[in-house]
Formats: sequence, C-alpha cells, structure tokens
Amino acid sequence: MDYAKLWFVLWAVLWTGYFALDGFDLGVGFSGWLAADGAEERGLVFSSIGPFWDGNEVWLITAGGATFAAFPPVYAGLFSWLYPAVLLILLSLIVRGAALEFRGKVRSPEWKSFWERAAAVSSFLSALLLGVTFGNIFRGLEIGPGGYSGTFSGLLNPYSLLTGLLLCAFFFFHGQLWLSFKTSGPVAGRAAKLAGAAWYALLPLFAVFTAWSCTATRLAGNFLARPMLLALPALLIAALITSRLLLLRGSPGRAFLASFAAIALFSLTGFAGIYPALLPSRLDPAFSLTVYDSASGAYTLKLMTAAALLLLPVAIACQVWVHRLFRTPLTAEELQKSGMY
Repeated sequence: MDYAKLWFVLWAVLWTGYFALDGFDLGVGFSGWLAADGAEERGLVFSSIGPFWDGNEVWLITAGGATFAAFPPVYAGLFSWLYPAVLLILLSLIVRGAALEFRGKVRSPEWKSFWERAAAVSSFLSALLLGVTFGNIFRGLEIGPGGYSGTFSGLLNPYSLLTGLLLCAFFFFHGQLWLSFKTSGPVAGRAAKLAGAAWYALLPLFAVFTAWSCTATRLAGNFLARPMLLALPALLIAALITSRLLLLRGSPGRAFLASFAAIALFSLTGFAGIYPALLPSRLDPAFSLTVYDSASGAYTLKLMTAAALLLLPVAIACQVWVHRLFRTPLTAEELQKSGMY
C-alpha cells in the first residue's frame, strides 16, 4: 500500500470534515444575529450551536496533528511561511471560543452583547482567513530554489480574498440553514428567508471563483488529465441546486445536508486539483512540497493508519450521538426553563 497517497486522502478528508462541520457554527456566529430580534432570540441562536461547536473543532486539531505527523515539511512551511495568517486564524478561533463560553456566565445585557459582538467578528475573521489561506494554497505559493519568498501583504491578493469571501458565503448559507431547522418560531422563519437570499449571493461568487481558478491556477490540470475527477465539481453544482430546491419545498433539514455535501465537495475539489502537491509552488511546480517528498517514513505512516482506523470511527460516532441527542429544534420555552438565554 502507498501510505503517502493514502495520507494525502486522509489529510484532505480531515480538512473537509472541519470545513463542513465547523462551517455551520461559524456561519451562525457571524450571521445568526440577522435572524434574531431581541436578547431572547439571540440566546436561541447561540444555544442552537452550544452542544456542537467545540466538538466540530476537534477536526481542526486532528487535521493539524495529521499534517505534523504525516507531512512534517508541510507543517513547518505552514507555520513559518504563513505564520502571520495562521496566527490570526488561531487568535480569531481563541476569541470565538471565549466569546461562546463567556456569553452565558453573567446575566447582564451589556455583558452578553459584548461577547455576541466578539463572537460575530471573530467567527467572520476565522472563516475569511481560512478561505484566504487555502485560496493561496490553491493559487500556489511563491516557493523557489531559495525557499519561500512571499510576503504577508502578498497573501492578501484578489484571488485569495475572493476565496475567503466565497467560504464566508458558503458558511452564511450553511449557518442560516442550520437555524432554519434547529430553532423554532420567528427565528427559524427568518433564517429560512436569509438562507434563500444567501444562495443567490453564493452562486455568482462560486461562478467567478470557478472561472478565475481555471485561468489563474493549475487546479484544472488534474481534472483535464483525469476526467473521472470531474464528478466532484459536477456533484458540487448538483448539491448547491438541490439545497435551494429542498429549501423551497420546506425541507430545511435536508437542504442543510445538501449544503453540507456542497461544502465537502468544494473542499475535495480543491484538494483533487492540487494533488500531488500539498503546498504548490506558483513559480515552478518543481519546487512544490508534494506527497512524494514531504511524507514521513513508511513505518510512521503505517502506525498512523492503524491509529486512524481505530480512533476516527470513535470521533464520528461521538458526533453522530451528539447530533442525535439534540436532534429536536430548540424552542424559546426550553431556553427560558434552562435560564441560559
């Protein structure tokens, strides 16, 4: 078995799991207030993600750990070449986690309002910066014979910013769909309308991103060389259309699953486009960090595969159990009884 190739697939799957799972609570974090009118409804919004958000971030930790263990040069490159961007992402996630936890510790309206704003800003920055980072990876980094020669300002190029905005649009849509079936009453109704409006903003952003990616990056190369990979973007478009149709038919829960599939397929499409590189070079593909020259030894990867086969199903089962336990929509009455709003 080629363990290096296997771990490229697992690496892509772990990042995909993070985007698709944490995407809805990041979306709720920065857009949920639009569906709420008053402190009680904002409490409903934030309580809807309470049991889930920290479990979703396990996928981020696992993806980072897998990068460190399976592809050490890639991990070193990310945390040295992209250090300012990665540091800002981590700070945003720290503030977001603190905001979600501290919001309910004091019953003062001013206290809650401050942490709600902190959660909104940090959630948006997290989503935007994650998109910018992976936009630069899709575009290719300035890696040459002397190493990385890029600058922080160079990371904020138009293509990467578009990728960041596209990811925010995906998460906005995903988060509003979550609220439309995980809450009840006026909040759910407003969220469904916002999700419908967000879909029409998401579609042109996705179209521009696709066209730009075909001309400004090397992502299309693998799809032209391996036509069977075209199934990924085709399924992505089908999932986007299906999510809107299901929402129109009054099935927000199923629309959420279609949106989940769309985000996962978007991520997998990007990783399929850069293969075999993990950190592609924009200057010359010969300087890219690839599966072949960045992977750990075969024995290390073999041990990691055994650990993944044992632990990954446990992590998935835990999340399935949590979602099943809290599967019913949250109501204002339940929130008032708990005293958490």
